Amino acid sequence: MFRKMRRQGQMLSEDECIEILKNEPRGVLALLGDYDYPYALPMSHVYVDGKIYFHGAMTGHKNDAVESHDKASYCVMDNGVRNEEDDWSYIFKSVIVFGRITTLSDDDEKIEKLTYLGDKFFPTHEETVNEIKKLLHRTEVFELSIEHISGKIVKEK
Repeated sequence: MFRKMRRQGQMLSEDECIEILKNEPRGVLALLGDYDYPYALPMSHVYVDGKIYFHGAMTGHKNDAVESHDKASYCVMDNGVRNEEDDWSYIFKSVIVFGRITTLSDDDEKIEKLTYLGDKFFPTHEETVNEIKKLLHRTEVFELSIEHISGKIVKEK
């Protein structure tokens, strides 16, 4: 169902893709938005047990898009490194995930996933716990179940 990568020689292994998802803090989530226009937005994420988790407000464009159409794509890039062959181009890796996105409704599950998210971004676990206690009642947690993943190394020229 999903296309094969055109430039097979630049393809990353699934393990390399997962490492990028684990290590990079942000990506761009693409949904089908209002009037069937693509809606792409930058998101912070955490990768846990083969799924990607995001958080956000309980209402808004993103929520409406997820509710009306559960298919999503998520793209993550690393920072890259300067290409030693010249002084302007970069070599970087990118990952694209296709899957189905849902919202979590169980508070215990939301707390668990928010803990993973918070521990990735806050300096201490205590800060994570405090933020969850303060904001759980007004925080949505989104789960992206991966159906297809691909990645590649890009060498600009």
